[in-house]
Amino acid sequence: MDCLFCKMAAGEIPVNKVYEDDTVLAFHDIDPQAPVHFLVIPKTHIGSPAEINAENSAVAAHIFEVIAQIAQEMNLENGYRVVTNCGKDGGQSVPHLHFHVLAKRSLAWPPG
Repeated sequence: MDCLFCKMAAGEIPVNKVYEDDTVLAFHDIDPQAPVHFLVIPKTHIGSPAEINAENSAVAAHIFEVIAQIAQEMNLENGYRVVTNCGKDGGQSVPHLHFHVLAKRSLAWPPG
């Protein structure tokens, strides 16, 4: 498979790592949109949120546990935003499930 994030998870492409365990990898975004901007990805390939199912949903739950842990370690007590995109029309640019975590600036709504 020629998946960019799978290669990152396998260590074939270097990343500025925030966190890693057997299930997930978190790393700083190469084009940050906030003072804190990192991604959390599963190490196993899940193409998008649309592919989360009963067999792999524990991975998605673990991702949110990791996000909460990292947020606490980074002192993001004023809040943060977690974003995932699904499919082309949803703005997904890499076909591998990933969550952006943005913080340390006011994040208005609606986004954009």
